[in-house]
Amino acid sequence: MRLSPLLEALRPRQWTKNVLLFAGLLFTLNQPLDHTRHLVQSLLAFGLFCLLSGCTYLINDLLDIEADRRHPKKSLRPLASGRLSPNVAWAVALVGIPIFLALGFLLGVKFGLAVLCYLVLTLSYSFFLKRVVLVDVLTLAALFVIRAAAGAFAIGVSVSEWLLMCTLLLALFLGLSKRRGELAALGDAPPTRAILAEYSLPMLDQLITLIAATTVMAYTQYAFFSTGGVGTGRRPYLMATIPFVLYGIFRYLYLIHKKGGGETPEATLLEDRPMLLNVVLFIFVAAVAMTLSR
Repeated sequence: MRLSPLLEALRPRQWTKNVLLFAGLLFTLNQPLDHTRHLVQSLLAFGLFCLLSGCTYLINDLLDIEADRRHPKKSLRPLASGRLSPNVAWAVALVGIPIFLALGFLLGVKFGLAVLCYLVLTLSYSFFLKRVVLVDVLTLAALFVIRAAAGAFAIGVSVSEWLLMCTLLLALFLGLSKRRGELAALGDAPPTRAILAEYSLPMLDQLITLIAATTVMAYTQYAFFSTGGVGTGRRPYLMATIPFVLYGIFRYLYLIHKKGGGETPEATLLEDRPMLLNVVLFIFVAAVAMTLSR
């Protein structure tokens, strides 16, 4: 059974990006906190971000409707294909955004401000930042950082600078890989979006290699620093997660270079069974490591 055009336009598959809001909960399992209450708060934050991001996707698709109609895959989207009325999409977005923003402040002032920052940056991206080379990818990465910070704010815990840095680097890796996938999918055809003409495969390959190495180093440092030093000797087992990070980076590089993946990161992550299993194992081992470190 197919999703209704409106629900499909809200892009529920991309809501997987909001799983990052649970990072604050995962990496504080070693602390004597009310984790049951925090889980409920994280679920509420996750649901709110899913609904808000769905509304911003509507606006983005409304602005890109003509370009999407020239794209072999994006032309199948509800708005581009004509299955969803633009008037309905505008109505849902303009009514939903202020409601979800107000609900964000009900979960806490810091969380509400994070939601506001996410909204402003997302709309800025949709209207003009996505047409500025490199800034477009950096903006998408910043949105992931905001998600990670918002997850911590939702449960009232401090934000780890290392966690934010790892999030930023991983998001840059995925964003650059997405641009590479989009460019590779075009082949010899002209770009459907002007920004793609500003990139080249050799340039993106160099940037991806740089960011991939930096991501691995940053997470390794995060895991090692959590085992010793002033105020950091509380998570001695977190190093057990490093192999899963290495495999995840290597597997993703394999998928974008040998299988033509990367154009849609959520599909690359969810449809590849080894990658999905690796993500599940990483979360499980990280949770066990944090619990044993109490």
